[in-house]
Parts: sequence; structure tokens; C-alpha cells
Amino acid sequence: MRTPRWVVVVPVKPSAHGKSRLDVPGVARKDLARAIALDTLEAATACDVVAQVVVVTDDAALARDAAIIPALRFVPEGDAGGLDAAVAAGVAAIDPSGRMPRAALLGDLPSLRPEDLGEALRAAASLPRAVVPDAEGTGSTLVAAGPGVDWASSFGDGSFTRHVALGCVALDIPDASTLRRDVDTAAQLDAARALGLGPRTAALLAGAAI
Repeated sequence: MRTPRWVVVVPVKPSAHGKSRLDVPGVARKDLARAIALDTLEAATACDVVAQVVVVTDDAALARDAAIIPALRFVPEGDAGGLDAAVAAGVAAIDPSGRMPRAALLGDLPSLRPEDLGEALRAAASLPRAVVPDAEGTGSTLVAAGPGVDWASSFGDGSFTRHVALGCVALDIPDASTLRRDVDTAAQLDAARALGLGPRTAALLAGAAI
């Protein structure tokens, strides 16, 4: 069977308010948050089973800096309030009737490789709902729903258990997958660095021009 192509929704907080726990000496938090988001978006658009990446954000600077990344569609977050409402707004904007498989992807995966995302989406294609746990096993980095399945998500602390309770099947994704390495702290950033950071994040941390 031909592998279906996915709509992937990525919620991104304005960089001035994002990553409050991510402190790296000599690097502005807002610049680091934006670099991480841009690297995540570029990897997602390069995945061969992704038809459309929808970015839900009110960060105008992110939209400007993302202009060179192809196949992005931006949806304003507006009054959505919270990750789940932002994702739902993105899903409703691009595929309100749920005709395509849809996935929500966290925007803080600076090491993400397109092939790792593709592996998970291929595995999710045969399931009504699916979830990928984060590296710690308590959170979620990807939630997926098949065609005709109502969208539902419950991101935030301890989200993995909630997603399983919603009927999501936990995908068997290797511990070392870049899809599992989201970043909220300096220690998590170091772990992501060991996997290989995206170009913008790596350049920023190296003190180079982006």
C-alpha cells in the first residue's frame, strides 16, 4: 500500500515567552527558542511522508525567518490558549473534516531528522491514534490521528499517560530517536547536542552568525 501523506501541526509559542527553563550562558533565550523551532520546522518539511506543515504561532519574527523553508502554512494562535487549543486550531484550519492523517509535533526538537519523523508516521498510519513518548517516557513529542478520527490531544507535564488514556497506541520508537529528544532544559539540550543539532541551533551555540 502507498504510504499516506500527513498534515503535521506544530504549535510554537512566541520566542519571547518560550523556553523559560532553558538557560545557556551567552545565548539569548528568545534567539535559542526561535533557532530550535526553525530547525524543527525544516526537518518536518523535509520528511517524505509529510504533505503540509502547519505552524500555529503569533511570533511574527519566526514567520519572517521561516520564509526560506518551503511548504509551511502559518495559522495565528490568537485566543486559542495552550498547546492543545493551538493544535486544534491548526487542524481545523487545514483539514476540518479530518480527511487526511494528522499529527501534532512539538516545536522543540532541535536534533530532529526527517527520517525519524517518517519512521513514526509510517508506523502510525495503520492506527486510529498514536503517540510517541519523549526521552524521559512521561511526556509526548508526537500525537497522531488517522483519517476520519476526531482530533484530541492532551499535551503538558505527564502527557504520555493521558494520551494513552485517550486511545493512543504508544509507537515503538527507539530511545535514541531524535523524535524523542525535546528540549526544555540545558541538560536536555546537551543530550540533543549528542544526537547532532540542526544548523541554526548549532550555529547559535557556536557563536556563529545564523
